[in-house]
Amino acid sequence: MTKKIIDGGCLENELAKIRTIADYQFGKGVGAKLFTENVEVEYSPRTGRIRFINVNGERLATLRPTDGLLSLSVKAAKSMVETAAFAHCFVTVKNDVSEYIAAGGDVFAVHVVKVDSEIRASDEAVVLDEAGNVLAVGKAMLSSVEMTAFKSGVAVKVRHGAKES
Repeated sequence: MTKKIIDGGCLENELAKIRTIADYQFGKGVGAKLFTENVEVEYSPRTGRIRFINVNGERLATLRPTDGLLSLSVKAAKSMVETAAFAHCFVTVKNDVSEYIAAGGDVFAVHVVKVDSEIRASDEAVVLDEAGNVLAVGKAMLSSVEMTAFKSGVAVKVRHGAKES
């Protein structure tokens, strides 16, 4: 993987592209809050396209080659909750299942307390407990309406739990 550091305008086009994707995917203004000036970009050696976005050697997001959207890390999700609470990718679950989900377990529809209305099936989702703490990140399997209406089935397929080892 080839690495380049976006440093105060050195690679403005890449930074603008990443921020634009984040704004489209999570809401206007999220890209600037999530991806600061000093991010490292890793390119695919085969295609030369942006693949990973890191800060201080720690992965924030992956640019998926299948659809061109971002997959977030738990670190990015925590940063988003702190700086961009207006983003529209949050699913809140009951506190009694928070340990299970933080360990990497999937979110079931019966445990969903609140969900942002913009979430559709296949969207990136950040799972929170009722206190607003990040439990996991993953892929929404149901839309926001379905998550609140259904009483069975997987609502979010968890990719990374906050307490996974």
